[in-house]
Amino acid sequence: MTAYPDRDAVEKRVHEREDERLRKIAILAEPFGLARADDPGRVATRIDRLSRSRPDVRPVDPVAIAEGEEGALRDAGTVLERIIRTDDLLGVGYLEGGVRAAKAVGRISIRDDRGRLRGYGTGSLVSPELLLTNHHVLADAATAACSVVEFDYQDGADGLPLPVRLFALDPKRFFAADQGLDFALVAVRATAAELAAFGFNRLVEAEGKAIVGDYVTIVQHPNGERKQIALRENRIVDVLERFLHYETDTEPGSSGSPVFNDQWEIVALHHASVAAPRQGELGGVVNEGVRVSRLLAALRARTFPPEQQALLAGVFGEPSPVVAAPVTEAIRIDPDYGNRSGYDPDFLAGHRVPLPELSPDLAPLAAVNRQATSEPKHVLPYHHFSVVLNKQRRLAFFTAVNIDGATSVRLRREKDKWSLDPRVPEEEQTGEPVYADNPLDRGHLVRRLDPAWGPSREAAKSANDDTFHFTNCTPQHEDFNQNRTTWAGLEDYVLENADNRDLRVSVVTGPVFAADDDQYRGVQLPRQFFKVVAMVRQDGSLSATGYLLSQEQLLQGLEASAEFSYGAYRTFQVPVRRIEDLTGLSFGPLRDADPLGQQESATTAKEVGGPADLVL
Repeated sequence: MTAYPDRDAVEKRVHEREDERLRKIAILAEPFGLARADDPGRVATRIDRLSRSRPDVRPVDPVAIAEGEEGALRDAGTVLERIIRTDDLLGVGYLEGGVRAAKAVGRISIRDDRGRLRGYGTGSLVSPELLLTNHHVLADAATAACSVVEFDYQDGADGLPLPVRLFALDPKRFFAADQGLDFALVAVRATAAELAAFGFNRLVEAEGKAIVGDYVTIVQHPNGERKQIALRENRIVDVLERFLHYETDTEPGSSGSPVFNDQWEIVALHHASVAAPRQGELGGVVNEGVRVSRLLAALRARTFPPEQQALLAGVFGEPSPVVAAPVTEAIRIDPDYGNRSGYDPDFLAGHRVPLPELSPDLAPLAAVNRQATSEPKHVLPYHHFSVVLNKQRRLAFFTAVNIDGATSVRLRREKDKWSLDPRVPEEEQTGEPVYADNPLDRGHLVRRLDPAWGPSREAAKSANDDTFHFTNCTPQHEDFNQNRTTWAGLEDYVLENADNRDLRVSVVTGPVFAADDDQYRGVQLPRQFFKVVAMVRQDGSLSATGYLLSQEQLLQGLEASAEFSYGAYRTFQVPVRRIEDLTGLSFGPLRDADPLGQQESATTAKEVGGPADLVL
């Protein structure tokens, strides 16, 4: 959990309200105290709301309560004493409601862009697809994109841990946050059907959910531990304009926990606990939560794009507005392959960078381009990139792309439509059957936007669409492909931030084939991937750097064990010659242009946590 950004403000509120809070606590102990400890209008609204689910409850007159009429105070006090103060005798429906409400609460693991754990928080589904927590738990979309939520991190009725369901968060689909009210609302990377098993806790805009003296229940993951509940022996002791103050047991990691009334309505979003030495009956601590009605008002006041507004409608229990389908440019593969020029070895000014050469052992395994008109016939040219395919593994030996940052076009991603390449036999490619109904992703080798450049949008679009050939695709376990590492941003950094003379790079990417790679539906799934990035420095010299997306035990030459995890990948910079040794490819002049390879000590991999770690 990150530090609360305005703790001084919480402490100030608690300190300033101390005398008022003590006065209300004293009133609660007096006859009809529940009817007198809070604002008369709020008391009347609370009773009115209770009457909607309790036919034996009659509304009361707030004016009569405000004027201290004994009959009105007696009526209101009797109702509240009977429903709120029940000597802990509750119907079993209370427990059943609690089980449903708690099911939607999960532990948030806060991670950085290197996948390192930074803390814990608590969150609750408040619509079929949106999760609510604190701003200081998920301060921005970048943090949310690296973090995950775990449901059912708890013990079952038999005392044994339940199977945990983990989901990534999806701030690109929806993310809204407010630092002043300390809330963050984010989409979960899952469908509504996948999350349906956990239900959700509807947020209610209406007033009347809580008054001073109401008991509350907190469902939480204190210190990131298994789900726990601070059950009902907690009461609200003050109601502020935007916040509630209450007594309860909470710990770090409880931030973002829902605060429920006895009807299992969320009345507040817990966010802080501060010392209050004069509050001995509260254990010397006052807890503060954000009032749900104020949180929802802030969301009402904001404007969202249509797609996000449709998701937000679920929070308010409203039907999703009809969202007009965007005008799309569908993926279209030009059937005339004669117009593809492919990778250009003379793309980098003053330097010729040819395609990697296959070793004598590998050359016979290369698929032949049946439409080739020049040598080598195993090269498959596309717009601004080329592929050499291993017909035995049915995957690319490597891809090579030219990237021109000066004329790139940022095309939105449309619905994927992958195609086989008719220039090689179908049985030499890995097609759709390998990816159907399983957790395998279609992993681009050449990123779709890398070749999307040129003198016109049409030219960029043709190159973008060419990346959706299965020859440029490698089956990657979803945990691998969705794992956020610096891998995906290497090209962008070299283009835009490195000592790059003309905003051009050439990139070779591919899998590292191993004899013991896992078999699946007739295809062995690679466990490591390489990348070699070449550019021209401002002084005109060539620089080439090599990278591996790998797991440490693979880098150390150890056999993958049963503990092998497709999600535990990191990015390492390695000498280009190391990639040659692993792949059997020869990179020619790039080997000598490698600044890491020129260092005598560069015999091991160098982990890359960010751009500053690169040696260019």
